[in-house]
Amino acid sequence: MKLTWSRSLTLRLTLLFAVAAAFVLFLLGLLIGNLVERHFEEQDMEALSGKMTLTRHILERDSATQNGEALGRQLDDALTGHHGLAVSVFGPDRQVLYANSALDFPPALLDTPTETTPGRVVKWQAPEGLPWRGISAVVTAAPDDKTRFTIAVAIEISHHEHFMSGFRGTLWAFIALATLAMGLLGWVVVRSGLGPLQTIKRQAAEITANHLHTRLPAEAIPQELADLADTLNDMLARLEESFQRLSDFSSDLAHELRTPVSNLLTQTQVTLSRVRSEDDYRDILASNAEEFERLSRTISDMLFLAKADNKQIMPTQESVDLAGEIGNLLEYYDVLAEEKAIALSLSGRGQIIGDRLMLRRAVSNLLSNALRHTPDGGTITVQIDQSEDNMMHVAVENTGREIAAEHLPRLFDRFYRADSSRQRTTESSGLGLAITRSIILAHGGEVHVCSANGLTRFTLLLPTSSSP
Repeated sequence: MKLTWSRSLTLRLTLLFAVAAAFVLFLLGLLIGNLVERHFEEQDMEALSGKMTLTRHILERDSATQNGEALGRQLDDALTGHHGLAVSVFGPDRQVLYANSALDFPPALLDTPTETTPGRVVKWQAPEGLPWRGISAVVTAAPDDKTRFTIAVAIEISHHEHFMSGFRGTLWAFIALATLAMGLLGWVVVRSGLGPLQTIKRQAAEITANHLHTRLPAEAIPQELADLADTLNDMLARLEESFQRLSDFSSDLAHELRTPVSNLLTQTQVTLSRVRSEDDYRDILASNAEEFERLSRTISDMLFLAKADNKQIMPTQESVDLAGEIGNLLEYYDVLAEEKAIALSLSGRGQIIGDRLMLRRAVSNLLSNALRHTPDGGTITVQIDQSEDNMMHVAVENTGREIAAEHLPRLFDRFYRADSSRQRTTESSGLGLAITRSIILAHGGEVHVCSANGLTRFTLLLPTSSSP
């Protein structure tokens, strides 16, 4: 039952609806029952008050002038025709002066009244099993006679009790049936109200890997579920984008690994086709070693990115002189830059806390990328400065052909190249910018790129304190 309750929203809402209806009907039943019983009590009190007033009037008027027998006859005459009514008059010593029935009044009824305070209404059951309701009062005889009498008046209420018993039985039976009917009605209402969820379920079940472009029609869904549909559509958009990137990555990875493996296989087969000299074998092995080195770098880069994705990269915390490290890198690339007559320059200084080797690798990837895309006679400028928000900015800017705006958001994707021809070069595996972004993110920074007016700028934003 616990498992069904936790999983079935229909059952949960139906039970809650039924419990709420039962609670309201229960309170209504109590109210109606009390009102009906109060009505009968008021009727009884009206009859009792009338007989009490009549008896009091006779005693106050005639008790001093008539003996007990004559007073009893007068009371009998006054109470004639009233069935189920018991009246008793008690003297000062609680002796019975008059009683029209053999009913024993309970002490609680006779002990409480005074001349100024009437007795409370008492309900009791006689020994023979009949229920009674009665009141009492104290009266004084004529002004010249200070004798006090206690009057007790009671009425038999078995017909009221029988009615209330049947009424309550009918009322509670009706409440039970009404609760059941409300529960069934609630089930129908809940099932109807949750119909749009079933529609969403059916439409979502039709979305597969080949149909991630499908979206839920939010306009056909009730307003209360529109936010849910929008959230699901946003999730589908993210899944579609991630799935497309994963598909592109798988294709790019296969393309990157196929070429060196194919080269190694072809070269090995050609070498084994006939006997060759020792120098030939040495040259072939050297060529194979280059391809293995390329494969090793690609695999190493992939492992690095996999660790970055799983947040397993933990940069060391050391003081890094950005100007000194970048200056050493520019000296390293100076030979390549001279071949293409590219001018390298560095401006600014800065110091941060981070992993020196990782940051060196990140900037090296940007410089290598800039050298590949800067035309002969161009310039590459590295600028270091600190912003007002304590973020260190390292900008690598090069001249050359601009990058189209649609390519900029994906430049840091793995194996992504703005050149759709997928021309493979020995200098690049397509992972450098992805590695740079992973390193900067591991340091708690950001990477931005812009390309306009013949300039392409990559900007690294690094916190000056230790990474979070």
